[in-house]
Amino acid sequence: MQLKPIAVQLYSLRERSKKDFVGAIEAVARMGYLGVEPAGLFGMKPQEFRRLVEGLGMAVSSNHQPWPNRDNLNEVKDTAFALGSELVICGFRPEDFDDEKSIKKTADTIAYISEELESDGLSLALHNHYWEFEELNGRLKYDILLDQCPGLLCELDVYWAANFGAVDPIEQVRKNRSRTILLHLKDGPMKKGEPLMPLGAGKMDIPAVVESADPDTLKWIIVELDNCEGEMEEALRESFNYLTGNEIAEGR
Repeated sequence: MQLKPIAVQLYSLRERSKKDFVGAIEAVARMGYLGVEPAGLFGMKPQEFRRLVEGLGMAVSSNHQPWPNRDNLNEVKDTAFALGSELVICGFRPEDFDDEKSIKKTADTIAYISEELESDGLSLALHNHYWEFEELNGRLKYDILLDQCPGLLCELDVYWAANFGAVDPIEQVRKNRSRTILLHLKDGPMKKGEPLMPLGAGKMDIPAVVESADPDTLKWIIVELDNCEGEMEEALRESFNYLTGNEIAEGR
């Protein structure tokens, strides 16, 4: 499989970004990452952010800000165009998957957003959390939603998809490989409430996860550590070295 480029979800560096957003992005570039996925711009205009990122030899892989909803799609479109990304990411709360009725409402929202975005050449992808991988009436809530949203792409967060060991994330990648355009990689002990770890240090089988993706669909591998038991920048550096050193993904 052709190696895919590595980006960082900048939520990982949110604490440093509050004080020194430019410095956080520069640190990512020095590590060798090829892209970034913002989760907030900390007062910077999208065009300014894109110039900074590209000036450091990276690209905006995708974007988590703002989350699209029925009321902010003009802002979402303007931001996507300014960042140079044709892919818009969405995400939903636990209560949006409470029951069949809630999932149907979520699917209707996705259909509305997708239609509006597609009219301007943009695509929508879902970023999951662990609650989509709980069961409802014997099926994963994630599967129920995807069945109702045949055109929806996936930004599959494989650690959350494992639901702390209850679900096989490799099977989920294989099952949805035709629509998984981005992979979010985390690692850790697979225990709810415990901090994450650098890639390769936890229980996630990272090589098998990546190998299970469709190389013709997958565009980026994105490292996200929501928290970490050690120093975050060092964990991101170790994660990069693990991916590139084991020829799992491509960096500089």
